[in-house]
Amino acid sequence: MTGQASQNGEKKNEAWEWMKALGIAIILALIIRSFLLAPFLVDGSSMMPTLENGERLIVNKLVYHLHGPQRGDIVVFHATATKDYIKRVIATEGETVEMKNDQLYINDKPVDEPYLAQYKLQAKQQGYKLTDDFPKQKIPAGHVFVMGDNRQNSQDSRIIGPVAVKEMVGRSEVVIWPYNKIRFH
Repeated sequence: MTGQASQNGEKKNEAWEWMKALGIAIILALIIRSFLLAPFLVDGSSMMPTLENGERLIVNKLVYHLHGPQRGDIVVFHATATKDYIKRVIATEGETVEMKNDQLYINDKPVDEPYLAQYKLQAKQQGYKLTDDFPKQKIPAGHVFVMGDNRQNSQDSRIIGPVAVKEMVGRSEVVIWPYNKIRFH
């Protein structure tokens, strides 16, 4: 009888260890999702060609607690109470931003946008601008100016104004889906 009691005790111990391990895994997953990393689904074409509709990303939620957004970062932010957007940071607080003749200017200096080079060339060859002109504006403290890479089809700071850094969810780090397009930014 003691052999059977010993086996039952061992099974209960094993079950308890599995329950503890599962509980710890769930708690760790919740902490990671809440404070460190989060999945994000690209919804729309505003970031094409860089990001395509339906791609899934991992967003680093911790990075902007360590330092502010940097020019060129691809960020997810709360655009409304129910909708998050993904765009590229073009200018940060205190900088001026302007677009003239399809040329971006930051602080009155021309800025190269290599991620759009091929599309600017196509636009020029076909007789249109990739990005419509907009007047110079200064980015207020605690804000960034964002634009989608698909400049003709993007609701961004040209329409919604500068975005408050406190509305940032985080920075896009890696595309994880579809598998054949996995890549880091």
